[in-house]
Amino acid sequence: MDSRDDNVASLVIRHEVQAKDKNDYEQWLRKIASEAQRFTGHMGVNIIRPHDASGHYTIVLRFDSSQNLESWLESETRKRFIDEIRPTLVKEEELDIHTGLEYWFTPPATRRLQARPSKQFLITLSAIFPLTVVVPWVFKPVFAYVPLLGRPIISNFILAVVIVYLMVYVIMPRYTRLVAKWLFD
Repeated sequence: MDSRDDNVASLVIRHEVQAKDKNDYEQWLRKIASEAQRFTGHMGVNIIRPHDASGHYTIVLRFDSSQNLESWLESETRKRFIDEIRPTLVKEEELDIHTGLEYWFTPPATRRLQARPSKQFLITLSAIFPLTVVVPWVFKPVFAYVPLLGRPIISNFILAVVIVYLMVYVIMPRYTRLVAKWLFD
């Protein structure tokens, strides 16, 4: 391994771009990458584009030293480019600086999948509705046999506990695995 690799500094930039501005952002990326190449110590740039409709971009810039990376970060050129693109970003950019080769051996943070609310609604409804029919039917003989448990507040509480327990511990873990492809698509 070349000893110079120990001094290499990587800048990891994360941008979340509004969907309507992706084309403008792509043009901006080409311009800023070209400008960065002119700075002392620039060793290359990698752009990881979103693989879905999210708009999450990751840009990795490499410089031969932390000092040269800092010069780029603090430059008027970069500040001007960031001011230009800021209105297209969903939130402020995230910056991480790594020295040496550590970045390439650090696993990226995993992004949690989240289903759209409409799909969450449909899955939850399709699981709860049958339970609201079956569970009271199953407990009806118990409430008839023990009249105290059949009182409205007590019976409703018991039914709610049983339905919530079944949803959280029995049905939803298995059901979401079963429909995961559709749910998170």
